[in-house]
Amino acid sequence: LALFSILAATAAAFAPAPVAKSSTQLHETKADLEALAKKLNPVVGFYDPLNLAEAEFWGASNEATIGFLRHAEIKHGRVAMFAFVGYIVHANGLKFPWAMQLDGAPFPTETNPPALWDTIPEVAKWQIFATIFFLEFWSELSTPEHTHYMSGGKPGDMPSLQLFRDNVHFALDLYDPAGLSKNMSEEKKESRLRAEINNGRLAQLGIFGFLCEQTIPGSVPALSGIVQPYNGEVMAPFTTNWFGEAFN
Repeated sequence: LALFSILAATAAAFAPAPVAKSSTQLHETKADLEALAKKLNPVVGFYDPLNLAEAEFWGASNEATIGFLRHAEIKHGRVAMFAFVGYIVHANGLKFPWAMQLDGAPFPTETNPPALWDTIPEVAKWQIFATIFFLEFWSELSTPEHTHYMSGGKPGDMPSLQLFRDNVHFALDLYDPAGLSKNMSEEKKESRLRAEINNGRLAQLGIFGFLCEQTIPGSVPALSGIVQPYNGEVMAPFTTNWFGEAFN
């Protein structure tokens, strides 16, 4: 509750700036995307069957829309990499040696990742989603030090948490908290970002491959007999359908 109160109180001050109909600067045209695609995968190259590279979402410019799409892909790739690694960790029964709850309750011993999620208390899930909400909120900030990705900023760039550290609570920056990359060349940074995008794409295919084989046996033959079957609802985060009940 304290976290939500803080966010509500500061939302007006730190809300993203309106997106103007102006050109942006970083890989924000279709030509830039085509060039980037060749660097990411020379075999596949530029692939846009829905022609999203020429779209204009919400009345914004095409350049702003491309910024949105690039940021979305990078962000989803990062989440998928966390999910893929987390799946493997839990499928092998790896867990922290200490208690999960203050009352001494241990971490579940389940090795079927979706079933393991089902055993976690609802309050723990709400804590996870509250953290996600905060990170989403923070990533949308547009300040003099951080330009929004739809207004010429760098897609995938996460604002520093310095303001949060100074006014709320200590927290490390998500990217390079030790400042080890401050002297890294721009060429090296671009190379690492391309590697991150490719790894994120593979992770999205990987985690969905796991879940598809678990819920639709035989749908991913290469994983048959490797992942455990699951008859639950992988897209329902809570045991109780809090949002669907209102429409029943």
